[in-house]
Order: sequence, then C-alpha cells, then structure tokens
Amino acid sequence: MNKNFPNECKILFATLFLLLLMSFLGQYSAFGGQLEGSTLQHAGRIVIGLVVMCGVYTVNFRFWNNFAYLFYAFIFASLIAVDLAGTVKLGAKRWVDLYFFTFQPSEPMKLALILALARYYSPLSQFEVEQLRSHTLPVLFTILPVVLVLRQPDLGTAVLLAAAGCCMIFLSGFPLKTFVAIIASFVVLCPFGWFFLHDYQKNRILTFIDPDRDQLGMGYHILQSKIAIGSGRLWGRGFLQGTQSKLDFLPEKNTDFIFTTISEEFGFAGAVLILLLFLALCSYFFWVASESRTKFSKLTCYGLGISLFLHVFVNISMVMGVLPVVGVPLPFLSYGGSSMISFMISCGLVIAASGQKRVVST
Repeated sequence: MNKNFPNECKILFATLFLLLLMSFLGQYSAFGGQLEGSTLQHAGRIVIGLVVMCGVYTVNFRFWNNFAYLFYAFIFASLIAVDLAGTVKLGAKRWVDLYFFTFQPSEPMKLALILALARYYSPLSQFEVEQLRSHTLPVLFTILPVVLVLRQPDLGTAVLLAAAGCCMIFLSGFPLKTFVAIIASFVVLCPFGWFFLHDYQKNRILTFIDPDRDQLGMGYHILQSKIAIGSGRLWGRGFLQGTQSKLDFLPEKNTDFIFTTISEEFGFAGAVLILLLFLALCSYFFWVASESRTKFSKLTCYGLGISLFLHVFVNISMVMGVLPVVGVPLPFLSYGGSSMISFMISCGLVIAASGQKRVVST
C-alpha cells in the first residue's frame, strides 16, 4: 500500500469498522439470526467493498481527475441500458442483469456526477465561475441522469442526485444571490410538480401527512417503524429480540428500514451510536476537503461528504416519519451491493485525497 498513508485515516477506519459491524449485526438479525444465504452475501459485499476501497486508495488521485468524464459517460450509458432493457423488481426498472450479479447504475451515478462536476469546475477561474453560461454543462450533467432515474421510477434517488448536483454548483462559487433566487423559484413552482408524480408517489406524500389514512396500506410502513423504534426505549429489547422485525411486522427491515431494526434491538443508545459514527465520518470527509490543496480534491471531498450526509438524513428522517418514504438506503447498513460499493469507493477517494494532501504539504 502507498507509503504516504496518513495516520489520521485511522479515525476513518475505526469509524467504518464500527459501522460495518453494526451493519452485519443488523442484517444477521433481519434475516432471522441465520448465518447463511443473504447474511453471508451481505458479509461478502462488505469484504468486496473493503477490497475495492483499498484498491481505489492505491490509485493516484490524479487518475480520477483525468478519467472523471469517462467514468460519468460509462455510468450514464448504464442508465440508458436500464431504461431500454433493465430488470424489473418490485414494479421498478432500476437494475442491469449481468448474469453473475445485478447492478444498479443510479447508485454509482451519484459518485460519477460529483467527480464529473469537480473535474469541470477545477480549472475554471473565479471570473469564469461567476458567468452563468459556465454552468450550462453542469446543469445538463445533473438533469440528464435525474430524468432517466425518474423514469425507472425512483424519486428518492432522483432527488438526491439533483441535490448533489445543486450543491456542487453552489460550492464551485456560483453567485449567491442568483442561487438563492433559483432555489426560491423552485420552491414556488414545486407544488405544480404534484401533477407530474405517479399515483404511488402522491399516496406516499398523503400518507406522510396523515399515516392513519391507510394504516394497512401505504401508512403501514411508517406506523410499524415508529412502533419498533419506540419499543426499543433506552437500551433496546436485546439482540435478536426485536418483536416487530422477528414477527415480520416491519417491512423492508433489511433495506430501507434497517435503522429501525437496529433501534428496536439496541434502543436509543444504539441509534445515537450510529448517528455519532455517521457524524464522525461526514466530519472527516469535510475536514479532508478543507485541508485539500487542489480544487478538484476539495470539491470532490465536499461533494462526497454532502452526499453521505443527505443519504443519512433522508433515510433516518424517513423511517422516523419526518419525511415521506422515498426508498433511500442507509449507507453501509442497508442490504444492497451497489450502494455498499459506491460508498466504499467514496471512502477510498477521501483517503486518497488525504494522502495527496500530505504529499503536497511535505
């Protein structure tokens, strides 16, 4: 491994180890305490993710600058492939079947978008960034994958992609007054988006406002999630003792609602531990960004940190009933290979940026 491996990355590895440990315990419990099948698959994805993360770190960070556009083009082409001949699961067409495994391009697209926008903005001067025409290509980079993801349909991922793109454009030095005016206009026009939503998406919003309107239908998820979180109390019911998950009252207990499964068994203390681990991870991403010597690495790390924060915030708010249920996985903890690998790559990129910072500073 690179001899310039920074000592401060021990914080990231310690945090990541604890998150992955909680991830394995949560999946082991969600699959009924059986060390086989899906539980072993999840463990295998953790191992593969760690190998990929180390592999990404060993690559010179300039490589990602040089090939950011190519990476974006490859993932965008994968999204087109999904639109044309994707695999349908649970009523949505979001995966490419590669025979040996299924691949969900919308997950790495979040990473590809951040890298492509960082690559675009890194050579621009402040004068160029202040010209509105300089942002035409970044807006297209953001809108095109968002449209394809909406067609799958996957509203949650589309919103996160759009949010990541907007944050990157703002971080580039986009004029603040113009940015605020655009956001305000979007908020004003947002209600008109209601007419473009699918019926199930409208029902999710209505159920968010009043979960009791359909307790056995759309409101079932969030009501059971609240019951499970509340029943965990301070220290939880105990490992493998969660009644809502054990008796299958809690839907999607291993994917989008894995935080609920863990909260029921480990209680408020376990939930706070997870939040603190994510806070430490996001803080590390932002710290590396603030210390980076190049604009590309600075924008990349800030973008990755914001993306991680948005995923955690939306998922946990969703399972607690603060936001509508939109189907966003919890990084590192939810079951799913595409999400796991994408966030492992993010960690590898931040470690590589930290190593670059140390080399440049010495």
